[in-house]
Amino acid sequence: MGFRKFVAPALVALLGLGLLVALITSAFGKHQRDQADAQAASVVTVRGLVGSEKEAFYRDPRVAAAFKRLGLVIEVQKAGSREIAARTDLKDFDFAHPAGAPAALKLQQVSKASRIYTPFYTPMAVASWRKLLPVLEGNGLVKQRDGAYYIIDMSRLLQMVADGTRWRELKNNSVYDTSRAVLISSTDVRKSNSAAMYLALASYILNGNNIVQADDEIDRILPVAGSLFLKQGFQESSSAGPFDDYVGMGMGKAPLVMVYEAQFLEYQSKQPQPNPDMVLLYPQPTVFTKHVLVPLSANGARVGEALTTDKELQSLAAEYGYRGADASHFKTFLQQKKLFAPAELVDVIDPPTYAVLEKMIVAIGQKFQ
Repeated sequence: MGFRKFVAPALVALLGLGLLVALITSAFGKHQRDQADAQAASVVTVRGLVGSEKEAFYRDPRVAAAFKRLGLVIEVQKAGSREIAARTDLKDFDFAHPAGAPAALKLQQVSKASRIYTPFYTPMAVASWRKLLPVLEGNGLVKQRDGAYYIIDMSRLLQMVADGTRWRELKNNSVYDTSRAVLISSTDVRKSNSAAMYLALASYILNGNNIVQADDEIDRILPVAGSLFLKQGFQESSSAGPFDDYVGMGMGKAPLVMVYEAQFLEYQSKQPQPNPDMVLLYPQPTVFTKHVLVPLSANGARVGEALTTDKELQSLAAEYGYRGADASHFKTFLQQKKLFAPAELVDVIDPPTYAVLEKMIVAIGQKFQ
């Protein structure tokens, strides 16, 4: 009897405790569900037009997760950077993220965006091959400094292209003894920003190291500037095209290719070991391709703000070879992947205005007919 007197209250207490635990668990579960529902309700889908060179970045699951943490789901559509400003469906998108400041500033004018964001950038460079360095150095075109290779006489190199100089005409050239003309391969200047940046750089050099501003300057530099593209024959519309030829077909097909530094570094970073035969040459001067985001809605501005201020997104952008305001992310990326790039480039020019650049492109495009 005494035993039952003791057990009965204990069972009641246990049942009560179990009920209390069940109530707490249920309440906690409801709280978690409510939080999840609230979080899901606060996540908005944002649509963007992006240059092809950034499509892989935006589709990276880690990038998507970082944006979702900030309440954003990003849907992107690939578009030509130079063509975005002319699109008639901009109202269907929340932001546009082209390559190149001229295209972005034109888009800002069209969309009347009050603010723009420049979360990252990349310099233009020339992808080449280590075997060619003695020839290029021996002919006074390239010089090594602090571990990097610079094209120190871009004016002479451009003139060689315009004059139709053959590789075998270069002195002490035994590694690339071919009758092929010296060319810097690029994309189609009528369609691609990377080629437009090549034209911006060439026009500056051909104009006596001055930014082209007037019609008479355009007329004066156009014969040589146009030949840089007309002599190439068929050109791809996307920056991936000539770079794929460079890595896939080697020196025979692509001895010198105008690329984004980010392209080169991203490719090398994804190899088991960086390819030691591949080398990047930095023109002196060079030009930066700024990846400017133009918001087309309030949610688009949230994307620009996130890319500019969120450390995780900045770090992920560095993994795609991009430089940003915080140089530490780019430095860490290079160290982790055992890659090298100059910490700072000081000889950098600004491209001409969108209107001037467009005039030059249209004039060259007419010669393709």
